[in-house]
Amino acid sequence: MRVGVFRERLAHILFALAACVSIIAVALICFFLLINGIPAFAKIGVVEFLAGTRWLPSNGEFGILYMIIGSLYVTAGSLVIGVPFGMLSALFLSRFASKRMVKLLTPGVELLAGIPSVVYGFFGLVVLVPFIRRLFGGFGLSILAAALVLGIMILPTIITVSKAALDAVPRSYYEGALALGATHERSVFRVVFPAASSGITASVILGIGRAIGETMAVVMVVGNQVRLPTSIIDGVRTLTGNIVLEMGYAADLHREALIATAVVLFVFILIINLLFSLLKKRAGI
Repeated sequence: MRVGVFRERLAHILFALAACVSIIAVALICFFLLINGIPAFAKIGVVEFLAGTRWLPSNGEFGILYMIIGSLYVTAGSLVIGVPFGMLSALFLSRFASKRMVKLLTPGVELLAGIPSVVYGFFGLVVLVPFIRRLFGGFGLSILAAALVLGIMILPTIITVSKAALDAVPRSYYEGALALGATHERSVFRVVFPAASSGITASVILGIGRAIGETMAVVMVVGNQVRLPTSIIDGVRTLTGNIVLEMGYAADLHREALIATAVVLFVFILIINLLFSLLKKRAGI
């Protein structure tokens, strides 16, 4: 057997093993969550667990409806903040900025992706929370604070994926629009941007996954109050926050209820990934 063929087969085996390890890891996580979470659904009741509004483990009451709503509010708020800025930033870097400007700004975007979430949370706690408290009153620990922090955190994902989608649009689309008399701005917004819509939508879906799964930064600024919010300056508790706050001392049914909460969160993330897969198939990528 030639050395080149041996190396090729060895690389093939190593790559196959790496893929199998990833699949096995996901399967083990799913198995752990289902085995430990399903008993809680059986003991508490699916409707009582998902639609219950009282979370009092000491009284045997486990309802996560307000936490689901809180997670959705925080995620939606982060998208309202992050998506417009992310898309416009991607458009600027892809179609308007000079090469020198792109070289200066791209490392900044990459740096945002590398900052630990606890640093974002600390920034929100010492800067955003006092600002919201002075501006709107209340405690400052709120949906708005969490949405602002998460809006910043999802920017690198949206910018990077959207820019890649915009750069992948054939130049002939842009040149054809110019040839028909469109201005540079009109060509970008009316031709290039729609052509990259699938990739841009994928960036939003990935941003949703990042936002709904974030824990540490949200716990530090969201207030962690189990209640139905009436405004964006109210504090809430998210699904991830509930798990990290109580898992350290939970036992028996309380622990099983927290794992069941993780199952609900896992289903949300799974749905998001399925949407992303469907979008990729639709776009042919």
